[in-house]
Amino acid sequence: MTTLFAAILLQAEGGAAPQSPIGFLLPMALIFVIFYFLLIRPQTKRQKEHEEMLKRVEKGDRVVTSGGLHGVVTGSTDDVLTVEIGAGAGQPLRVKVDRARIDRVVGKGKGEGE
Repeated sequence: MTTLFAAILLQAEGGAAPQSPIGFLLPMALIFVIFYFLLIRPQTKRQKEHEEMLKRVEKGDRVVTSGGLHGVVTGSTDDVLTVEIGAGAGQPLRVKVDRARIDRVVGKGKGEGE
């Protein structure tokens, strides 16, 4: 038992051979692969799905903006959507929203303003 303890002390003091660079690179590569499959890949997939959803937004769709406004799309251009969010004094209340600020589409088709 004392010889085992002595051998451990000798190795701890520098008696062991230096490790190869592969011993360092292999765990780092493994960590990168884990990060890729758990964090990077799902995020890029979600981003692609959101971009496709933004391309499909059209007149009559019920949407929610990233600021939390619910409304119906009444007009669109390449980058700007006109969203009707309600009615005030007998006239519809419409706002212009950047297409990138649409968070999700709640319903498709012609809808009534809220």
